[in-house]
Amino acid sequence: MKKFSFFLSFCSIVSLIACKEQALQVSKIEGKEININDSISSNKDLDEFIAPYAEHIEEEMSATLAYAPKSLSKTDSKYNTAIGNMEADAVLEMLQPLFVARMQDSIDGVLLNYGGIRSTINQGNITTKTGYNLMPFENEAVVVKLSAEAMQELFDYLAKHQAAHPISGMQLILNPDGSIKKATIQNKNLENGKFYYIATNDYLKNGGDHMDFFAKNDTVITMNYKLRNLFIDYFKKKDTIAPVRDERFIKLEE
Repeated sequence: MKKFSFFLSFCSIVSLIACKEQALQVSKIEGKEININDSISSNKDLDEFIAPYAEHIEEEMSATLAYAPKSLSKTDSKYNTAIGNMEADAVLEMLQPLFVARMQDSIDGVLLNYGGIRSTINQGNITTKTGYNLMPFENEAVVVKLSAEAMQELFDYLAKHQAAHPISGMQLILNPDGSIKKATIQNKNLENGKFYYIATNDYLKNGGDHMDFFAKNDTVITMNYKLRNLFIDYFKKKDTIAPVRDERFIKLEE
């Protein structure tokens, strides 16, 4: 009897070892679609409970902050757009006093990404909802300290991609063949050995849109300011939002 029990125990151990060595595989996956549509009747008690909150949110989102004399879109032109210029200039204007107070230094320039402009600004009243539509993400504003060499890579990137990435505090002029004719920051050429503070968002700082030059930084200062909130505060500060295209990023014609 003891031998038989020992044999059973031995077989159990061997079976467990064999199970561990054999990879487990999923044999079948089942799912069921639950279609949610307007055929499902609403819950009156739940609707009445939510209604005051929904009304409050709608009131907040519809509050008029400023006025736009004409519609603004990121497709208005190729190299710089009025809406992109507004975004970059807003970041510089709103962050600068905070940065000076914290760092006793100033921001030299701003670079955002073309793809981050998620909506147009329609002619008429600009509301809180406009800010959420323009920047629906949770991106934070950061300031990155870049060397002159990294700044040159920044200009080379813009020249190569030739997209209307919003910039401020900088100027880039391309020759007809796409090469760089002029690249300045705060109206000055890059100086070897000098560092520059560039405001951007945390997505680009982490290498988004292949902006690898941001990784070559000496310091990153987190501003604890969501870009969406920054734009909303900027709208509140202005009576009228009427940015224009200018010569900050252009390509010369032949």
